[in-house]
Amino acid sequence: MVFIKRKNNLLTEKQQAQREFENAIAETQIEIREQTLRNISWELHDNIGQLLTLAKIQLHQLAGCNEDISGVSETISNSLTELRALSKLINPDALKNIMLPEALNLEVARFNRLNFIEATLTIEGDEKIIDDKAEIILFRILQEFFSNTIKHAKASKLDVMLTYTDATLTIVANDNGKGFDKSLEKSNKGIGLLNMKSRGKLIGAEIELESELEKGTQLTIIYYL
Repeated sequence: MVFIKRKNNLLTEKQQAQREFENAIAETQIEIREQTLRNISWELHDNIGQLLTLAKIQLHQLAGCNEDISGVSETISNSLTELRALSKLINPDALKNIMLPEALNLEVARFNRLNFIEATLTIEGDEKIIDDKAEIILFRILQEFFSNTIKHAKASKLDVMLTYTDATLTIVANDNGKGFDKSLEKSNKGIGLLNMKSRGKLIGAEIELESELEKGTQLTIIYYL
């Protein structure tokens, strides 16, 4: 009887742990969607809106004239290109349909397209298919780091590298921002290191954040395949 009871308790603990993991995944998906919608709002207002306004002005200037309208055509074409790029991100199931490198490439391309920051993405080794739930967690951790880099670190450069081996995926993200005092990292809510580590723990990933005042910050994630 004691053995059966102990076994039932173990099953209950496993079920509870699985339930907590699924809840964490669901919360992370919601956060990614919310951040994506904020990004889309900014782009519609600051980028595509300006392009279409320019096209409208150009059309007014050309009204009644027989001048070349190639400039207007190019502006509208650019607007359509931006809208197509956004359409890949607006789908709430986007991360289910694309792998982590492509999702990161979309983010990096957006940063460069909107002149938020000069960003690069480098991939070394043969890409491996990883668990889609782990991809969601990894993407959200990086999304938090990117957000901090752009909004708070006052960085001009962001470099991201993915290195695949047979056993691990190592992700290193560097910025050249103002950095922070490592001795105060636990109280630094802007960086959110504890939150990143908590997310990493869900998928067995190791996370380290190194920073030095006025010399930037480096995030390292090691995920075991």
